[in-house]
Amino acid sequence: MNWLKKSLRLCEEEGALTGPPPLDHEISQLTKARSEPIEHLTTILNGERKRPISTFHMLAAREGNYSGRGRFSSADKCHVLSRYLPVNGPYIVDQMDSCAYVSQFSSDGSLLVSASQGSEIRIYNVENRWKVHKDIRAKSLQWTITDTCLSPDQRYLVYSSMSPILHIVNVASTATESLANVTDIHDGLDLSDAGDDDYDMFGVFSVKFSNDGREILASSNVESIYIFDIEANKLALKIVAHEADVNSACFADESGHLIYSGGDDGFCKVWDRRCLNFKDKPAGVLTGHLEGITYIDSRRDGRYFISNGKDQSIKLWDIRKMTSKPSRTPKRSHNWDYRWMDYPKTLRDMKHPNDQSLATYKGHSVLRTLIRCHFSPEHR
Repeated sequence: MNWLKKSLRLCEEEGALTGPPPLDHEISQLTKARSEPIEHLTTILNGERKRPISTFHMLAAREGNYSGRGRFSSADKCHVLSRYLPVNGPYIVDQMDSCAYVSQFSSDGSLLVSASQGSEIRIYNVENRWKVHKDIRAKSLQWTITDTCLSPDQRYLVYSSMSPILHIVNVASTATESLANVTDIHDGLDLSDAGDDDYDMFGVFSVKFSNDGREILASSNVESIYIFDIEANKLALKIVAHEADVNSACFADESGHLIYSGGDDGFCKVWDRRCLNFKDKPAGVLTGHLEGITYIDSRRDGRYFISNGKDQSIKLWDIRKMTSKPSRTPKRSHNWDYRWMDYPKTLRDMKHPNDQSLATYKGHSVLRTLIRCHFSPEHR
């Protein structure tokens, strides 16, 4: 980390780290840049200095040599550095009585949803001093709240547990507190069907609203993914997707036709709802992870997605490289469990012999729980 210290010191010496404007709350500084690019570049891109410059546009300007220098200045480098590496904090926003299991921002970044291993879900208004927007007490909790998702219009929140029942809460109501079946009705959506023999062992790991808010996609520990039709109040589709727990599933784009899924069998699969048959055959499969997949996030363009794996790596995928006849994940020669063991050092440099991913990112840990990964917001 010597390069980081050197860069920050250079920023301080050159005066590129200017103090932030007055803010309502010190925690808001975590989302504000503490430096600015050089004035010439700012004027070229914006025409005025009040609008923030995104890293995307700065990189485009550098490639186009708009500044005439052909490279970033020290101030430019400090500006980019401050956007991605916090220089203050972290700060405690709130405390709960049990471990936080889920923490995610709304699509526009205005709300933060946090769910604990207890029964509590809190939604914070980021732009209003992190004030609690909604304090929800979950219903029929089994072990933990495994996932949450806000509807596209941010009026409803769905949450899941180690149970086949999902619950939806109206978070647009004026009341801050929401107690299941006391102050609010937490409508239950049953994903089980007559063919499920292991109802008591049924658990949901991930939930996602469709782009139009009419459907919910869920993945489970019984090797399947589900689509629930909210308006019809019934299970619309069940796919036996993997040969192990399906830890994550998401829509590929706004159409809702394509679905990505990832499971403990180490495969990423692509499903096209328009051409599914009774055999639950995917449109294609992508291989590259050596261990189970903990999370999948789509770029929402129907082409690219990322996955996080228990092999301590994030991979970037292009579905145009998928195949209908995937190679098997190499057989494990070790007895390792991510929930209570460190990843063996001897396995860190291993590679899948038929890795189809575009890029692999390492340096983080995927231990103890299903660690997630996300694309950054567009052009940020």
